[in-house]
Amino acid sequence: MFLKPDYNLKNIYEIDFEQLKNQGVKCLMFDLDSTVMRSKSATFMPETISWFNSFLKDFEVAIISNNPNKEYIEKVSKIAPCRVIGNANKPNPKIAENYLEEINIKPEQAAMIGDRPLTDILVGKRLGCKTILVGSINPNENWPTRLVRALERSTIKK
Repeated sequence: MFLKPDYNLKNIYEIDFEQLKNQGVKCLMFDLDSTVMRSKSATFMPETISWFNSFLKDFEVAIISNNPNKEYIEKVSKIAPCRVIGNANKPNPKIAENYLEEINIKPEQAAMIGDRPLTDILVGKRLGCKTILVGSINPNENWPTRLVRALERSTIKK
């Protein structure tokens, strides 16, 4: 199976929020680990918080993570500038779909942003929203993670 994200960017900081607004996007759903924070760190880098603050007023925003660790998700929720939903079971779209219904946003008015084609991008495609694949926020990931990421990215249609 081949996936083609609507946008394939180096990192989250390259997202053009004005362009998304012009395309009718009203909601941004971000993956957590390796997308907006270093994997399992439970801390945001200061530049990431500033970055979030630059667009929070213009969009509904949530972090939707597959991480099932309730304590970890609660810890992140306390410091996150937006709602955090864990145990999402992506690429199953149900949790993200429930979130969109709750905030009364249609999938075509939303964007899913993440670092994993087979979870984040696939759930976005299944929902019918815009998809933005980004590189890891941590450029120094270990070699097994880099290998898995390279294999996953081979599913992307150029």
